[in-house]
Amino acid sequence: MHAFVTKDVGAYVIDCHEIAVVTQGKTIDEALANLMEAVTLHLEGEDLATLGLEGLKRIRVSYELPADVTAA
Repeated sequence: MHAFVTKDVGAYVIDCHEIAVVTQGKTIDEALANLMEAVTLHLEGEDLATLGLEGLKRIRVSYELPADVTAA
């Protein structure tokens, strides 16, 4: 599963497209903790095999760099 982090005004927003979960937090750590809680609650009681998520143990997170960051 893959989640994408973007920085919004005053918050970090994390969007996990595969299961339609979006959450946020004032800090990146808070947003990640909220993501774990949201994913857990969203999948609670679901048949993970039916969703193609059987054996899911990790969520890959990508962070969108600000426009003013350049490659070294």
